[in-house]
Amino acid sequence: MYKRQHLWRFEQAREWLLEAGELITAREAERRVLILENPGLRGDSRITTSLYAGLQLVLPGEVAPAHRHSQSALRFVLDGGGAHTSVNGERTLMEYGDFVITPPWAWHDHGNDSDQPMIWMDGLDIPVASFFDASFAEGYGEDEHPVSRQTGDSLARYGANMLPVDFEQRELASPIFNYPYARSREALEKMQRQQEWDPCHGLKMRYVNPVDGGFAMPTISPFLQLLPQGFKTAAYRSTDATVFVATEGSGRSTIDGQEFTWGPRDIFVAPSWKWIVHEADDETVLFSYSDRVAQQKLGFWREQRDPA
Repeated sequence: MYKRQHLWRFEQAREWLLEAGELITAREAERRVLILENPGLRGDSRITTSLYAGLQLVLPGEVAPAHRHSQSALRFVLDGGGAHTSVNGERTLMEYGDFVITPPWAWHDHGNDSDQPMIWMDGLDIPVASFFDASFAEGYGEDEHPVSRQTGDSLARYGANMLPVDFEQRELASPIFNYPYARSREALEKMQRQQEWDPCHGLKMRYVNPVDGGFAMPTISPFLQLLPQGFKTAAYRSTDATVFVATEGSGRSTIDGQEFTWGPRDIFVAPSWKWIVHEADDETVLFSYSDRVAQQKLGFWREQRDPA
């Protein structure tokens, strides 16, 4: 059974990606991605037993061609700004820290009209779909899927505490597909003034589907949390192995007795049922995702807080 925690330094990964960008075009690769493979799962292209993670690069002027697949995918922007993702006919611009969803079987493409490279983390439930033998993919045949909706339509339509009068839920994923970091960060900033800190998590929020209040994705649970400067969490463990991204700040995490020091944009993973403690040197924001929503639906999920 794998129990390997690990950390990836973003700056080193960025250097590798940019070198790869000089050797192979986006069209040749379709998706130019550096896979983050857990050392405890050699050869499986997995960051946990149920989840995949990779860093995708789109250079200025490039398009990652349109396709769709049965797996759920998230994008978390780590470098650059101004590139776009189109999902089912709506285009959204991507900025640092934005959390973007590609629902299962949704047409999507990526393009970069900015003057700088764009890098984001991809998180997918590929191992889950493979386990159920339900992996399907289809190319669109053109680089870009036609844009048929105004930019920002989904956020306005579903993200303002309202729903269309005759709305019927047909998909399990959130109808909002871009959760802008600026908006989420502002919310965290306001909430921290209340000074209500969870001993194990600081201030931790989950991204939700506005239709039913559940998690934003059917198989992946995304979170955003804030730790004030100098805050050290109480020990915590749960059955959902979790991928963390240090979005702001610096500090360290002790996972199963091993300490990992991280800074902005570094990525690390905590395996299932291993004690974890975070300590923030600066005011810190952590993005994370796990398979908690799937475990809860199946009755597997459990957590434990250190009674000390």
